[in-house]
Amino acid sequence: MASAPTAPTQDPHQVVDRLFREESGRAVATLIRVLGDFDLAEEAVQEAFVTALETWPTRGLPSNPGAWIATTARNRAIDRIRRRGRLAEKAEVLRREAEIDARLGAVGPESLVEEDAMSPFRDDRLRLIFTCCHPALAADARVALTLRTLGGLTTPEIARAFLVPEPTLAQRLVRAKRKIRAAGIPYRVPPEHLLPERLDGVLRVLYLIFNEGYGSTAGDSLVRQELCAEAIRLGRVLATLMPDEAEVLGLLALMLLHDARRDARVGPAGELVLLEDQERARWDAERIAEGRTVLGRALRMRRPGQYQLQAAIAALHDYAATPEATDWTQIAALYAALMEHAPSPVVELNRAVAVAMARGPEAGLAIAERLAERGELVDYPYLHAVRADLLRRLGRRSEAAEAYRRAGRLTANTTEKAFLARRLREVTTGPDGLTPR
Repeated sequence: MASAPTAPTQDPHQVVDRLFREESGRAVATLIRVLGDFDLAEEAVQEAFVTALETWPTRGLPSNPGAWIATTARNRAIDRIRRRGRLAEKAEVLRREAEIDARLGAVGPESLVEEDAMSPFRDDRLRLIFTCCHPALAADARVALTLRTLGGLTTPEIARAFLVPEPTLAQRLVRAKRKIRAAGIPYRVPPEHLLPERLDGVLRVLYLIFNEGYGSTAGDSLVRQELCAEAIRLGRVLATLMPDEAEVLGLLALMLLHDARRDARVGPAGELVLLEDQERARWDAERIAEGRTVLGRALRMRRPGQYQLQAAIAALHDYAATPEATDWTQIAALYAALMEHAPSPVVELNRAVAVAMARGPEAGLAIAERLAERGELVDYPYLHAVRADLLRRLGRRSEAAEAYRRAGRLTANTTEKAFLARRLREVTTGPDGLTPR
């Protein structure tokens, strides 16, 4: 009789790396609730992962690695409290946490996200998300703290991602944690009457993280895959914890539908490839299908919001088999609806592009010129890039060239600078390489 196939051997280092991304936020969240101390919780969890790296390669993987990490982190926290002479203060509450370890061993960490509302991990991660994104904290601190505690990114990784010196990023984290302690920011999910405005702040943080990954504002790379992945992962966590919030699902769908096109945005030499020129066979069909499913769940709740509208726009782009098949009229209508839900000059600029595609470049340029006259986006490179493109399409080469120059001066991303310089050469020398007369 043939023997049953054996599971492939797992590399302990790879398992530790994966678990750190997936489980560290869960373990940190629980210890913060117990200890009331961000730093102590993070240090204890980090020590648990270091111990895993030291012991698992020789002793083998435990049957439930997530539970092993949780138990070890709790024990490391007890050791640190003992060394600080505060064991009596915290020991009793830590002992009560032993029951969590028993539950972990019974269900496995991968099942906890599906548990009912009584799950301590369900509550703990929600508490941590809302604490990290509290409106009393500066916006850049919210992003850094979310990635550090929930995303499992290290301080150097976050500093590199947002192109700030590591000491600067470290100081942001220190100030954020100090503000939480000094201001007595509660470690809790806000009461129901405050939830909408607080949830908006949480969603904005995840949206910002994804946007910075999808179109980096500075540096040599157009796309930072690790930030896109972290934003989507955190979006999945939030959607699991708050499955009845339509805008949570809307944001997750938006990120998935955009991320499906991520690889096609960059050419073989790392150059920017516009949506209309992308090789659609490179789009991720499975991610598009998932995004459509999530968006469908959100829309069935009949509580429209800005993220659902943006996801619907992304879905229309993803549905089109060719650029010519894109329903620009519907996209322009969705941008008009988005202006009602979340009016902003950036949304209006996007509407200008859609109107230009639906009704011609003159109609879109009229909207863009009104925005330019108002002066709200005077330093926004994409305003000048949109104006340049529409002027180019209308044959107004000298005006287009000046707009391309201005956009190039304002952008800090090397890949975008190269794209704008290439377009500038096209309007100043012509497609045949000769200067237009």
